Amino acid sequence: MLHQSYADWELLIINDGSTDNTEEIILQIKDPRIRYFKQANKGVSAARNVGLQHLRGDYFCFLDADDALPPNSLEIRLKQFQTNPQVSFVDGHVSIRDQELHTETSHYKPSIKGNIFNDLVRLNTSCYFGPSWMIKRDPSREYKLIEGLSHAEDLCFYLSLAKDGLYDYVEEEVLWYRKGHTSAMSNVKGLEKGYNFYYDYAKSLGAEKKDLTYLKWRLRRIIFLSYLFDTKSPWAALKSLFHNYK
Repeated sequence: MLHQSYADWELLIINDGSTDNTEEIILQIKDPRIRYFKQANKGVSAARNVGLQHLRGDYFCFLDADDALPPNSLEIRLKQFQTNPQVSFVDGHVSIRDQELHTETSHYKPSIKGNIFNDLVRLNTSCYFGPSWMIKRDPSREYKLIEGLSHAEDLCFYLSLAKDGLYDYVEEEVLWYRKGHTSAMSNVKGLEKGYNFYYDYAKSLGAEKKDLTYLKWRLRRIIFLSYLFDTKSPWAALKSLFHNYK
């Protein structure tokens, strides 16, 4: 972050109950652009909400502790906002890398633009990898993630914004994602709870029936395979197929 080509940034670091030497390292950095907040462990959504409450800028994006931004990540996306003032979110390529962030193992590239609400309901990966969007801040809007979920909290947040915003992307890398860090995908119960909540949330936002029908199929498949391969429990996998999405 300290080596971004765009220098007028602020970094809000939220220590969500860390037990390592995070605080010691951060307090050694003397940079007025960095602000540090500490709280008892409340989960990723609560941590991000602290940042959202205190941000000052006109644009913002999330960054997990294990990942990194390429040096021009902020600059190229801000230029895209200037080129397309009607756009609300700017994404880009994601380089999935090894634990040291040295070697790329795979690459993500978005491929659709415009109003992506229906696509996001369908979990279309052409517009969503993870928390890689830069978002134009609307001063009249309150930004807050739903707390209490271990999965799909980012999806719910982006879906609520996509309802009345336009999505764009740049043809360059905006995120270096560290493959293999702790993932909510390993918590199948949490995954199931989060995705079931996502279905209800999409419905509450007015998602079309055909998109919800498709989402049911996607969720049943994801949860079934997660139980089957992560927990090695065929019975739990079969049981998940009969969840009643109303």
